[in-house]
Amino acid sequence: MFQTVEIPVWVIVIVALLAAVAALERILVPSVRWFFRRRMERVVARLNTRLERPIEPFKLARRHDTIQRLIYSPQVSEAINEYAASEGVPENVAFENAQRYAKEIVPSFSATAYFGFAIRLARVISRSIYRIRIGYFDEEALSKISPEATVVFVMNHRSNMDYVLVTYLAAKRAALSYAVGEWARVWPLQGLIRSMGAYFIRRKSYNALYRGVLARYVQMATEAGVAQAVFPEGRLSLTGGVGDAKLGILSYVISGYHPLRDRDVVFVPVALNYDRVLEDRVLREAAHGGRSKFKFSVWRSFGFMFRQLRFMLTGRFHRFGYAAVSFGEPLSLRAFSQSQTGNLPPLVAEELMTRVRAVVPAVPVPMVATIFEQAERPLTHDDVVERYVKMLDLLRSNGVHVHVPRDNPAYGAEVGLRMLKLRRFVLEQEDGFVISPKSAEFVTYYAESIAHFFEPSEVSL
Repeated sequence: MFQTVEIPVWVIVIVALLAAVAALERILVPSVRWFFRRRMERVVARLNTRLERPIEPFKLARRHDTIQRLIYSPQVSEAINEYAASEGVPENVAFENAQRYAKEIVPSFSATAYFGFAIRLARVISRSIYRIRIGYFDEEALSKISPEATVVFVMNHRSNMDYVLVTYLAAKRAALSYAVGEWARVWPLQGLIRSMGAYFIRRKSYNALYRGVLARYVQMATEAGVAQAVFPEGRLSLTGGVGDAKLGILSYVISGYHPLRDRDVVFVPVALNYDRVLEDRVLREAAHGGRSKFKFSVWRSFGFMFRQLRFMLTGRFHRFGYAAVSFGEPLSLRAFSQSQTGNLPPLVAEELMTRVRAVVPAVPVPMVATIFEQAERPLTHDDVVERYVKMLDLLRSNGVHVHVPRDNPAYGAEVGLRMLKLRRFVLEQEDGFVISPKSAEFVTYYAESIAHFFEPSEVSL
């Protein structure tokens, strides 16, 4: 019993490593988690004192716990049973599929990543690229929204800059949760986007189980009061105009809503417009190819950024004009549902898109593009200014918010004309300016963003 036993050194090393792993798992890891959890709670407590809508406990829950709540919810259990029966697979296989979908969808929100990194980055990017302006904004209507209500920002989708711009502008109000398509599921974007509270969705999936899991997650977030931002069009606009709503996320938010039992859901229409959409060429290529979506190209994006960096270093960089954002009249789901009969989701979607279109801001490039699209002859500089002033009066008389740089119509016309000339969408000839034959579709693309403001009798300015 007391004799010496020889043990190989490699056995001792393995035992020591196993002991270290056990100590790390049992003692150090929980302590570290506890330390960072306490630190995060203090950060969130400070943030909540200055946010109009405090960060909800649902967003702060551990991702593993949210996934467990999701897959064991009665609605998902029912979807699992229906899927197993319809596909003829064992329930445990259907359960594994549901669990995989839940892990794919559920984000891992980090207040430090969102407010410490994402907001600052969004501010720097937005201000570096655009001159940002707020269009229509009814402070009184927004302030009347109940603190207990779930706020959902409903936006038109012009550019991937929409995410960045609205995140920056809403920084003092709430931490927004976005639905993000498959394009962002690439390294290193995926982890960063998850940490900012966004959740990934498969836009073209018709798998009933997947849609059941996604619907239940959206409903859980809505019931918990999580502030959300959705793009009802479902994809970037290929034409430049505001499209029709797809029910998708909106139907998940609305379905099963009971006005007397559930907290109110208030939709806030948000309309964005740009003097330059970063992806305009890619979007037009997609439109020519008959595709409803385009692939995210890392190399193409890096190439664009390096070109702009080169322009900055050589002093040739100019910001891409104005980006304007308007906030429309909020829509209470509780009040709207009590005043309507019939299928609620399409009625809500139609009303929201009407309100979004009503507050699309008019900025210089779309206005000047409209002028050239309507012109039947070459236009001189004075012609452009004269027609810009007439359009300005017309739009304002119709209640449209128009951003006029420096409150000077002549300068506004000059800004729009200069942008179109720089991008060679408009060419200068001896008798005036004309649309470049190679770029006519881009002039139409920008004009389309405000085309819904004009009646047929008002086409000629």
